[in-house]
Amino acid sequence: MKLNFKSPFLFLPLLFSFSLSDLSSDFYSVSCPNVELLVKDTIRFASSTDPTLLGKLVRLLFHDCIVEGCDGSVLVQGNRTERSDPANRSLGGFEVVEEAKRMIEALCPRTVSCADILVLAARDAVEIAGGPSVQVPLGRRDGLTSSISNVRPNMIDTGFSLDEMARLFSSKGLSIDDLVILSGAHTIGSAHCTSFSERFQQDSKGNLVPIDSSMEKDFATELIKQCPANANDTVTVSNDMVTASLFDNQYYRNLLDGRGLFKSDSVLFVDERTKGKVERLAEDEDEFFAKWRESFVKLAGVGVKTGERGEIRVSCVNVNE
Repeated sequence: MKLNFKSPFLFLPLLFSFSLSDLSSDFYSVSCPNVELLVKDTIRFASSTDPTLLGKLVRLLFHDCIVEGCDGSVLVQGNRTERSDPANRSLGGFEVVEEAKRMIEALCPRTVSCADILVLAARDAVEIAGGPSVQVPLGRRDGLTSSISNVRPNMIDTGFSLDEMARLFSSKGLSIDDLVILSGAHTIGSAHCTSFSERFQQDSKGNLVPIDSSMEKDFATELIKQCPANANDTVTVSNDMVTASLFDNQYYRNLLDGRGLFKSDSVLFVDERTKGKVERLAEDEDEFFAKWRESFVKLAGVGVKTGERGEIRVSCVNVNE
């Protein structure tokens, strides 16, 4: 099976036993009481000139949490780090996380972890895009290592079946319900044409034709128009072509219409175990937002490090010397 290293968010078969018991929503209430405001203001200002940043930050959090847990290890620069793997080279949002870190270090030196800043940044990105506000527990510490060797074995392809995805989610304490809800992150952001290329093939004239019957015909035609056979690997399309910049439940409506961008999206409406969930979320945005709050907190708790298992980095791009 071909691994696709430009998928918008991917999950891994690592067994995580996580608990939020060491985290709390008021963790920085004394040591850095303005941390949440500082992060939100940074994200709001940056996204006002680059709206694509919001989707990038959500994706960045997913790619952090799936490898070594939510420990900021994806932010570290350098050869052979997680960030250098092909799966992560198309990620964005690093600069705004580092900018928030610089501001916070000036006011609260060696106090707030990059891992917490990234969780807050992704949380705020969803809210700024029109999604729900979420209260997240804080107190994560930054990972002490970041290794490329931990990335590739733990990535899955967007062509995976529901069984494969459910098994991987279960290994991290996440349910099929969480899978359906967290897939709703595809309501914002964009994806490279190569991330869904397996749904097409070239005919004798070199033109792309759809081979995935679950795609609605006009949608497939539009994808071919935006991603022709000669498109280079930097070309992207919106995950949700209807309300591309708005965090809403349009993603689920798209699935009902055969307009899921990835095969891993489409299977959610094809499989009877998840079809009813998709239908309910397509009808009720309030339910989606309520469930998003729960699943986001669960995701942000995967593999968290506290105490001596981590550190507070001075800069998010470097592990402390």
